[in-house]
Amino acid sequence: MKTYSLSRPQAVVNDIHISSAEISPVDLLKEYHHPEAGAIVLFSGEVRTDTKKEVLYLDYEVHVPLAEKMIHDILLEASTKWNLKMALCIHRTGRVDVSGAAVVVITASRHRMEAYEANQYIIHRVKHEAPIWKREYFADGTSDWGHNCSCSTS
Repeated sequence: MKTYSLSRPQAVVNDIHISSAEISPVDLLKEYHHPEAGAIVLFSGEVRTDTKKEVLYLDYEVHVPLAEKMIHDILLEASTKWNLKMALCIHRTGRVDVSGAAVVVITASRHRMEAYEANQYIIHRVKHEAPIWKREYFADGTSDWGHNCSCSTS
């Protein structure tokens, strides 16, 4: 488990925000804690199958240099706005199977409200602004480019 000194000036704990490796939300939660944090919130965006078409997997394409910078800046902004003790975001690139984690956000603060609000803010900004595109592959052999946000076409 990583711990941080009480005088640690920056809340952003990860330098790599885009990964081709599998993300383990459980392992991340075990690893990141802060002695001044009374609340830790973990969001894991998981690949799910659709009720209309069976999804086999998603494939994420990312403009890595730009996405890394944008996510880092979003984390810094959220850390300042909500006085976070810790902020982490990792998004996958490449193939992610159903039930796999596509993105994980962890926030830690003195109190739960700040951790929840910051976490929601971070995932919302990443989903809407980061240059990350997903392609869904279906059991019927078709595929479709998805939206870069939680928007719905229906």
